[in-house]
Amino acid sequence: MKYLIIGNGVAGTTAAENIRRLDPNGEITIVTDEDIPFYYRVRLPDYLGGGVAESELVAKKDAWYKEKNISLQLETTITGVDPGEKNVHTADGVVLAYHKLLLANGSHPFIPPVNGSGIKGIFAIHTVNDVRQILKAVEKISSVVLIGGGLLGLETANALHKLGKKITVIEFFPRLLPRQLDNEGATRLQHFFENMGFSFRLGTSTRKITGEEKVEGVLLENGDFVPTEMVIISAGVQSSLELARMLDVKTGKGIIVNKYMQTSQPEIYAAGDVIEFEGKTYGIWPAAMEQGRIAGINISGGKEPYTGTTLSNILKVAGIDLASAGEIDEDNRYESKVVASEDIYKKAVIDNGKVIGCIMLGDRTNFNRINKAISTGENILKDLDTLLNG
Repeated sequence: MKYLIIGNGVAGTTAAENIRRLDPNGEITIVTDEDIPFYYRVRLPDYLGGGVAESELVAKKDAWYKEKNISLQLETTITGVDPGEKNVHTADGVVLAYHKLLLANGSHPFIPPVNGSGIKGIFAIHTVNDVRQILKAVEKISSVVLIGGGLLGLETANALHKLGKKITVIEFFPRLLPRQLDNEGATRLQHFFENMGFSFRLGTSTRKITGEEKVEGVLLENGDFVPTEMVIISAGVQSSLELARMLDVKTGKGIIVNKYMQTSQPEIYAAGDVIEFEGKTYGIWPAAMEQGRIAGINISGGKEPYTGTTLSNILKVAGIDLASAGEIDEDNRYESKVVASEDIYKKAVIDNGKVIGCIMLGDRTNFNRINKAISTGENILKDLDTLLNG
């Protein structure tokens, strides 16, 4: 059996690992247009800020692929497909045949249609090569505007702050981390960043990026002008669907898959940021890993269903512990329990006697226990006070 995997992120690599576990003799080929093996994409801001070297990003060394008998084709771009003959064509003229195909080619940054977005000095951060380009350019400048106050935007802002740059964050929503924090949590986080010297422009958007040969500033919709020498756009991602359309598989916001990670063509599977499952795209590492695991099992002949992944994040933002899962209830529609002090904010959202969401800022003790209950529907109300005060 020949398995061809397009994409060497967490979904594709986890799938390959599970294929090899279940099929010791099958031919597994992973194709990627990047130039290094599978790496921790979530650590790119650490690399940008000097916290880790590029070599430390790599999660699977060459020896792992050799041990698993997996062929990894780096710097390889797919330019043509022939689903009838079950092969794909690379830019170098190589034809790669398959019996089963897994699309795990991820997503790409969403670049809003902003006037001036083609000026030199505008970047996005999504791949290791993006960080290389930013590191080259950032040596010569002192100020950076981040468009987007989500997780990646704030982590990138913090990394650049460590390099001594003056930071301004522009966010369309009236609060930071709109998917992870309610108003109280976001206000606390904002004050922390402001005490570090960050500036924020919330509840507004970018009308124009100005400059002739290079970036000179950002004009906001409210009329304010923010001078800067670099702009990094962190406005979310979109599933990369070009290959799926070439293969004529059904797409919506992502490649539409069933619970077995099959596309509209049963011999073609998909997993990770590229997919849409039951109307949802995920865009988080734990979901991509789980989808890759399920795809690897099922493409090898198994029949394990995917039931979805609770949207949750566990991270440190500028050294502050932050965890968020499920319904954050920014509009206070549900019952909630809150534990707060000067340095800590914790909130559990409750509906019909069960916890359906949780925010922990400053201390994430017992978060995994609460998150598990959110995912399974277990009733933990009698223990909730203890868990929140732990």
